[in-house]
Amino acid sequence: MENASSSPLADRSSGVLLHVTSLPGPHGIGDLGPTAYRWVDLLSAAGQRWWQVLPLGPTGAGHSPYQSFSAFAGNPLLISLEALVADGLLTKAQIATARQPAGPVDYPRVAQAKYALLAAAHERFARGGAKKLAAEYRRFQARQRAWLSDFTLFMALREAHGDADWADWPADLVARKPAALAKARAQFHTAIDRTAFLQFLFYRQFIALRDHARARHVQLLGDLPIFISDQSSDVWANPTLFELDKNGRPLAVAGVPPDMFSKTGQRWGNPLYDWQAMKRQRFAWWVARLRAALQQTDLVRLDHFRGFDAYWRIPAGNPTAERGRWVKAPGAELFEAFRKEFRGLPVVAEDLGLITPTVEKLRDRFGLPGMRVLQFAFDGGGDNVHLPHNCSPNSVIYTGTHDNDTTAGWFASLKPRDQRLVVQYALASGRAVDVVWSLIRLAWAGPSRLAIAPAQDVMALPSSARMNTPGTDEGNWRWRLDSFQMIQPGLKRLGELTKQYNRQSVKPKSTMRKN
Repeated sequence: MENASSSPLADRSSGVLLHVTSLPGPHGIGDLGPTAYRWVDLLSAAGQRWWQVLPLGPTGAGHSPYQSFSAFAGNPLLISLEALVADGLLTKAQIATARQPAGPVDYPRVAQAKYALLAAAHERFARGGAKKLAAEYRRFQARQRAWLSDFTLFMALREAHGDADWADWPADLVARKPAALAKARAQFHTAIDRTAFLQFLFYRQFIALRDHARARHVQLLGDLPIFISDQSSDVWANPTLFELDKNGRPLAVAGVPPDMFSKTGQRWGNPLYDWQAMKRQRFAWWVARLRAALQQTDLVRLDHFRGFDAYWRIPAGNPTAERGRWVKAPGAELFEAFRKEFRGLPVVAEDLGLITPTVEKLRDRFGLPGMRVLQFAFDGGGDNVHLPHNCSPNSVIYTGTHDNDTTAGWFASLKPRDQRLVVQYALASGRAVDVVWSLIRLAWAGPSRLAIAPAQDVMALPSSARMNTPGTDEGNWRWRLDSFQMIQPGLKRLGELTKQYNRQSVKPKSTMRKN
């Protein structure tokens, strides 16, 4: 039985999923600058209460937001260059050199151009520029010291060792010998301060954007991966909290067994937690992690929620996820610790995939909204839990997620018999665009308190606009909106549905205009 009184979703609302990197803009990647503010205004004008984003941490190989160098840090590539001009750290002429054409994110090109300018901004600050930021920067360093000190040193050491696996660094650095760490801090002082300053800029810009959104009655729905990268400062700085061997390498890694996405399962490669060590520390690392996320966003989606009940343990030497076993996790104890710290548990449980009664029991014990996805609703009978008529009010319903094909692409890929089932249920024509909007209407009309559509579905885009294909390493996380003109007609239509189905609790103060 759901505990609706503790649900963070008190009334009906709706929103759009669009990662920050997918925003339009002149520098090859979406960021926290003018287009992000414009996007918030467009959502508000369309009566949308939620903007959902993917994880915001600095990305490593593959540029996946789910494989970050830190569970606490922000991605410097999201820093707005225009804002740095306003701060007096860069000039308009400087940022003009980073202009890039519209289209998918070219990460190597973006990183080369942007990091050069971010280094120039730090150099100017270090020489005494933008003095008005100095006191605020010192306060930021003091407030974030618990993670910032290790992260900045970790990134400096990665750079010094050619981005090598930290387990391959000199033994005294792997073992974090105090003398070795002190020597490294002195040796790499400039790189350490540069990384800290970029984190300051990211946090400063993101909090300003969050405040702008709140002023326009738009809330931010963030995303917290259950596991973190083995190549993260968190694992290096807290090795006793993870299942590692004496050399700092994972004994076993995370993933999921074979499923609808992959015949051999998904071997994510993340190190597993030593939950007994976590319990001895009263889950302090996890509490700090969730607190940091909620300082940026209003609600957090907990990725792979079933892993808090039991996780798939793959021996580190196995090349695929087929050979593994389920291991029980102390989810109830962890969420009790959360409940003591966070009022109302402002999290959404990503309860997709192989869900057992014990996973459902854990979700419902704490009154957490689960997820329902319409693309999963038509591979069974009328009792399919993803069909709107079976959804609990305490749930978030999606047409699709960042891991799905676009709804238009998904429909086009179905067999004719399955297409007829969708058309019959959605009362749509056989045209893909009509099916997309019929499914959006069903989500908005249904009982789920929160309804979300990816931006690609608001525009009824084909498979070429897909954000991620699970189990693949190439071509993901690159999709980007070329301009807001493309999505404004869809947002207007979405606003009409939002009003019709009583998901618009606050009348927007602005009206949409052409970009």
